[in-house]
Amino acid sequence: MVYVKWTLIIGFWLLVAGFFHYTLPQTDIVRITDTYEKRIDPGENRLFWSQADIGSDTTVTSRDVFFIQTRRVNGGVMVYRNEDTGWSWPPYFKFDTSNLQAEAADQRSTADDPRYVAIRHYGWRNEFFSIFPNAISVRPVAGPDVSKPIPWVSILILGIVAAIWYGVWVRWRRFRAKRIDPTLEEMQHSWEATEDAMAERRGRLSEWWARQRGRR
Repeated sequence: MVYVKWTLIIGFWLLVAGFFHYTLPQTDIVRITDTYEKRIDPGENRLFWSQADIGSDTTVTSRDVFFIQTRRVNGGVMVYRNEDTGWSWPPYFKFDTSNLQAEAADQRSTADDPRYVAIRHYGWRNEFFSIFPNAISVRPVAGPDVSKPIPWVSILILGIVAAIWYGVWVRWRRFRAKRIDPTLEEMQHSWEATEDAMAERRGRLSEWWARQRGRR
């Protein structure tokens, strides 16, 4: 049971960490190489695609999606999707997909004359499941060695979540100490008293049976 308990605990915290890693914003320093639009029919990876642009027909599953192709500072390739989040989750309230695509297209550059940008995004990139991070904003930076901004938003959100979790944990400990633990102790004492009474009755029954056999 100890292994099962720790497996469940570790699995729970891995899910929590994965949720925040996917949802919270991150910043990449990249060079935009191209922008394009592609027709997408979400399938098994539907969970990792946003909804249709605000104002579009949300009942149509197939839709055009903007993409931004980039090169990382280390030479690796990263492709971002560019979709509205609207009023849905995660709550980035992004409605400017077309404007962002125009800004990204304006920042395209070549290896001979590179221009670097900071792309703020959320999500993961997975080639096997065709999952792309969603770009939130694009801004030019001085060069590839520029330092990334301190993630104040992520720090604030994690701090608030940690404070809420700690508050719930403290109140649960107090509630358990005042209500649950005394009740469990009372039930244990009651069970022990019942066992003692049953043992005493079994002893009396054994003595009576022994006396009956002695009379024979």
